[in-house]
Amino acid sequence: MSSPKDLSQVSGATPPASGVVKTEHDADCPLPTTDAAESVRRTGHFEPQPEEAPPSALERFTSQVQSSYGVEVQLPGKDAEGTMNPSHEHEQIKRERDLFQQLLELGTQDEVKPFLAEALSLIVAMTGARRGYIELTGEEGAAPRPAGSAEAPRFWMAHGCSDTEVEEIREAFSRGIIGAALATGQTIITNSAQQDPRFRDRGSVRRNRIEAVLCAPIGATPPLGVLYLQDRETSVPFSEEDRARAERFTRYLAVFADRLLIRRRRLDATDPTLPFRSKLRAEEVIGRSQALAELLKQVASVAPLSINVLLTGQSGTGKTQIARVIHASGARATRPFLELNCAAVPETLFENELFGAVHGGHSGGRVEGKVAAAHGGTLFLDEVTELSLVSQAKLLQLLQSKEYFPLGGSKPVKADVRIIAATNVDIKERVAKREFREDLYSRLEVMPIRVPSLSERREDIADLADYFCQQACVSNELKHLTLSMGARYALETAEWPTNIRDLANKIQAAAIRAAGEDGFQIERRHVFPEPGKEAAEEQLTYQEAMRLCQERIIREMLEETDWNVTLAAKRLELSRSHMNNLIKAFGLERKKP
Repeated sequence: MSSPKDLSQVSGATPPASGVVKTEHDADCPLPTTDAAESVRRTGHFEPQPEEAPPSALERFTSQVQSSYGVEVQLPGKDAEGTMNPSHEHEQIKRERDLFQQLLELGTQDEVKPFLAEALSLIVAMTGARRGYIELTGEEGAAPRPAGSAEAPRFWMAHGCSDTEVEEIREAFSRGIIGAALATGQTIITNSAQQDPRFRDRGSVRRNRIEAVLCAPIGATPPLGVLYLQDRETSVPFSEEDRARAERFTRYLAVFADRLLIRRRRLDATDPTLPFRSKLRAEEVIGRSQALAELLKQVASVAPLSINVLLTGQSGTGKTQIARVIHASGARATRPFLELNCAAVPETLFENELFGAVHGGHSGGRVEGKVAAAHGGTLFLDEVTELSLVSQAKLLQLLQSKEYFPLGGSKPVKADVRIIAATNVDIKERVAKREFREDLYSRLEVMPIRVPSLSERREDIADLADYFCQQACVSNELKHLTLSMGARYALETAEWPTNIRDLANKIQAAAIRAAGEDGFQIERRHVFPEPGKEAAEEQLTYQEAMRLCQERIIREMLEETDWNVTLAAKRLELSRSHMNNLIKAFGLERKKP
C-alpha cells in the first residue's frame, strides 16, 4: 500500500465540497482534526481519527431536561466518569428513558392537583408500592404542619389509602418517618417499620402493621414537600435501586412543582374567590371571576346554618354542585346528601318517594322515603317548581311541622333534614300565576341564592375548559391534551345556552376529535367543526347558528370599513379589545389584494 501524500501536498490541495481529501488511491480520508494535524507535522503521515458516536435517545432526553429545566441529569447505568456499568442491562435503561419522557410530559401540566395525581401514579407504578401519599407545602420554605394538625394541606394526593390512613399519615407529618425525612433532607427507607427500633413504638405503625416504607423529601433544604410510599405489591422490600429512582424522581419533580406553585401564588394574588374558599369545601368549583366570588360569599354565609335555601339560575349553571358545597361545608357534612328531581316524579308517587311507606301501606311493601334516608343530612329538591299543587301542599306540611306520615302510617315521624331547593324558572312569575303556592315559596326562600350564568363569568371559561379537558382525557383514557390559544378565544366568545353543561360536552367532544388526529392540542376546529364536515346530515345547533351569524356580521363590517378595527368596533357598539378577541376567535384574516 502506498504512503499518503506529504503535508505540503495535502495542505496545498483544494479539498472537495464534501470535506474529504483524495489520496493517490482515491481513498476518502476525513480532514485532519487539531490533534491529527499535530501528528502529521511530526510524522509526515495522516491517521484518520474515529468519529464520535451520535447521542442516544436517552442522552437526547436528558439533554432536553437539562436545557429546559436547569436540572443536572446523571445517566442511569453510568458512573460519575461516564463509564457504563455492565450490571445495568438494556431493559433498565429503557425504563429510565421512559421515566424521563413521562417527567417531561408531567411538565406540561398547568395545575397543581392534576400534576400531583399523575406524578403519584407514575412513582407508585415504578416502585410497585401498594400505598402512596404526596404533599406540597404550597409555600416556599414553609414549615411542616404541627403534629396532630387536623387541617388538611392545600395540595396533596393519596393512592390506595383509606381516609383513616390518610389522616394518620398527616397527623405524623412532623414526627416519625416523614418527620425524619423532612428534618434531615434525606430519604428514609426501612424493610419493616414494625421491627425498626426508630418507628416500631408508633401507635399507627402497630395498628396498621406497616412493613416496607420509603419516604423522600421533595426538593432541597427546606423541602418543598414529601413523597411517602408504603408496602409493596410483592413481599420484597424497597431496594436501593428504588431509593435511587425515588430520589431522582423527586429531584426532577421539585423543579416542576416549584414552577406550578409560583404560578398558583400569582393567580391567588388576583383571585377574589380565595377569602371565601378558605371557609368552604369548594375545590371543584372552578373559576376566579367576581361573579363567582359573590356567589361563594353567599354560600359561605349560609353553609354553617340549618336554614332552607332556594337556588335559582339558568339550566346548567351548576346549582347541584353549589348545593353539594353548602352541604359539605356545614355541620351536616358527614351525613347523607340525597337528590330528588321533582320533574321526574309523577304526582301519584311523590308522597311515596318523599315519605316512604310502612308494611301494608301499598302492595310494594315497606319503602324508605328520601326524608328518612337523608336523616341528619340534606335533601336537594331540584326543579321544585314542577311539583303539582297537591304535592306542594305535602311538602309545605313537612317544612312547617318538621313531621311527616309515611304511607299507611298512623303516627307522625320526626324529620331531621335540611331542604335545599332549586329552579331554573322565574318562581315569582309562577306564584303570580297561582301555579306555585306563595306560602311554600316563603318557606323555601329563607335565603335565596342566584347562581350566575356562564355569560356573566366569561373570565372563568378558560379555567373551566382546562378542567373539562383534563377530565375528558382521564375518563376516556386519552393522552394529555391542552387547549390552543385559538380554541380559548373561540370558547370565551361563544354563546352557551345551557351554560357549564354545554361547555363540558363541547370540550369532551373536542378532546376526542383531537386525540383521533393524534394531536397534542385542541384547536378551534375541534371545538366548533365546520358544518357539513363533521356530519352533513345534522342540523345546526342554536350555538353553531349564532356563531355563524356573528362571524358573518363581523366579517362584513370589517370589509365595509376596510379592516379599520376601531371603526368597525364602534359601529357594532363593541370595545376594540372585544372586537380583537372576536377576530381571533373566528380566525378572520384580511384578504390579500
